Amino acid sequence: MNNEYDNKKFFGEYAKMPRSKNGLTAAGEWHQLKPLFPLLQGKKVLDLGCGYGWHCKFAAEQGAAHVLGIDLSTKMIEEAEKRNTQNQIEYRVCGIEQYEYPESMWDCVVSNLALHYIEDLEKIFQKVYKTLKPDGVFIFNIEHPIFTAGVGQNWIYTESGKPEYWPIDNYFFSGERNTKFLGCDVIKQHHTLTQLLMGLLNNHFELGVVEEAKPPKEMMDLPGMKDELRRPMMLLVKAIARK
Repeated sequence: MNNEYDNKKFFGEYAKMPRSKNGLTAAGEWHQLKPLFPLLQGKKVLDLGCGYGWHCKFAAEQGAAHVLGIDLSTKMIEEAEKRNTQNQIEYRVCGIEQYEYPESMWDCVVSNLALHYIEDLEKIFQKVYKTLKPDGVFIFNIEHPIFTAGVGQNWIYTESGKPEYWPIDNYFFSGERNTKFLGCDVIKQHHTLTQLLMGLLNNHFELGVVEEAKPPKEMMDLPGMKDELRRPMMLLVKAIARK
């Protein structure tokens, strides 16, 4: 996973985002992601790419016995340790690809908006399956293939500056995408819908929920939110490790 998040300029812009300042309630996908979580009372939860630790905090509030949040960004972990600290939460500077994934250790693995930085996603699916207990739950939110296949991940605008349409190109060519995000050059990885879903099924997961994120009605008056109904930005998946 690339480490743009330790770039001072990028991190400063990221900190201004509503989801950074206000947590899960400011995330347009949270109303769909929250119901995917299993009961966490007494459970062990791993958060891959934990960022500020908002999902770690949620797991702790739901009664999880132990929560580990890992992130490649030192700045993210420092912020998580300031904002979301409960006794059962542990944070570690560690990339998703570098984590050791102990066998049958976790009841639930969650990853929010981090997996689209991973090139070999199927290998991560294999490792997550290994580290989950039997019938453990894997929940992730990833940028939708329609979004990652977008040309420059941006709209084509009219002369007056309004979004006219969302261009897609090279959909079936998975791999690196050079994009602009928060005013910085960011490298992401495009994966097709087939690669995402069959990658799970081929590695012994059972699909529980597959859902495309749509902003809730109460956010529709926010700038740009109505345009989020014109193309999907995020894909939410709940998978169960059958062993």
